[in-house]
Amino acid sequence: MKILLIEDEVKLAGFVQTALEQAGYVTDHETDGAAGLQAAMVNSYDLVLLDLMLPSQNGFDILKNLRAFDNQVPVIVLSALNSTEQVIKALDAGANDYLKKPFEMQELLARVRVLQRQKTVKNQAKVKVNDLEIDVYTRQVKRGDKQINLSNREFLLLEYLMLNPDTVLTKTQILDKVWNMSFDPGSNVIEVHLYQLRRKINEGFEHQHIQTVINRGYTLKTVAVAS
Repeated sequence: MKILLIEDEVKLAGFVQTALEQAGYVTDHETDGAAGLQAAMVNSYDLVLLDLMLPSQNGFDILKNLRAFDNQVPVIVLSALNSTEQVIKALDAGANDYLKKPFEMQELLARVRVLQRQKTVKNQAKVKVNDLEIDVYTRQVKRGDKQINLSNREFLLLEYLMLNPDTVLTKTQILDKVWNMSFDPGSNVIEVHLYQLRRKINEGFEHQHIQTVINRGYTLKTVAVAS
């Protein structure tokens, strides 16, 4: 799950980002309203955590712009504006939830999990490609009868590959979906993680599900099922 945090209180944002990443979520952070809106429109996020009082563009306008362009990314508002009128205004503008500051980090994580469960139910809890199966919510991975343990980042990589089978995914696409925007594209961290993931998924099996396509990217190759 990839989350965008739009919050100009740097200290609070640091605490939130640390808690989210420790819980296994990939998190980007913007301190400016206009920059946050651009990030939400350009990149693919599973959730936006949005402050309302922001420089350059406030949270209400961000919500209205997202929904006006049919961007339906779930949004949880995090705000010190605690009147009933402000809550109603944010929800009517398109927010999915509203958490008043100050808040307990465990409550925020619980609300994130609620939206994650809703998304899982709406889509599907399990994704299966031939003999390879993942559970999006429990993060269990199984190939045939073999249980496979993956790190959080490896799981996100595998999920992305399995949702796009037989499609060559470029390093840039993987970077956008699985890594932070601030990640250095010149680094070999993607190659290192794909090497580890490929070893765990392919080792001991004749068919090599995860394959490198030279000079293009990576793909999860399916096996044709005889009719």
